[in-house]
Amino acid sequence: MGRTRTYDWEDPGITAAAVGHRSGLDLLRDVRAGLLPRPPIAASLDFTLDVVEHGRAEFSLLPGEEHYNPIGSVHGGVYATLLDSAAGCAVHTTLPAGTGYTSVDLSVKFLRRITVDTGRVRAIGRVLSGGRRTALAEATLVDAEDRLLAHATSTCLLFPLGPAEG
Repeated sequence: MGRTRTYDWEDPGITAAAVGHRSGLDLLRDVRAGLLPRPPIAASLDFTLDVVEHGRAEFSLLPGEEHYNPIGSVHGGVYATLLDSAAGCAVHTTLPAGTGYTSVDLSVKFLRRITVDTGRVRAIGRVLSGGRRTALAEATLVDAEDRLLAHATSTCLLFPLGPAEG
């Protein structure tokens, strides 16, 4: 009666070691092309990086029962992970080599429930404002008919990477 799911991932240290040695846009293009491993969280939740452009990143996920909370819909943490990934990677696409970032905050508004019947969802991240020390990004989570399911804003801290970090 139980259900199972197995998945594989590659060494995340390979991609982490490449951060800082090239622009954020080039790094994410290499991840999307399969030249660098995708992060393990993408394998865990089974989402993909579909679009990478300067100031924009888009992920997609086909909701499954493995994403459910106890009340029979996709857990809010899955929403937040997709939105955080889209917003953060949108910021990452704007960074030159030698610059890193980390999320300072993520504010999420849940607007509609997601179930297996929803179909594929997309998280679309866009940079709203970029500075020398911080960047502001937003992400929207939409269904196949572009209905808004959730919205998020994120502030990211930008910092120079030292030789040991990048």
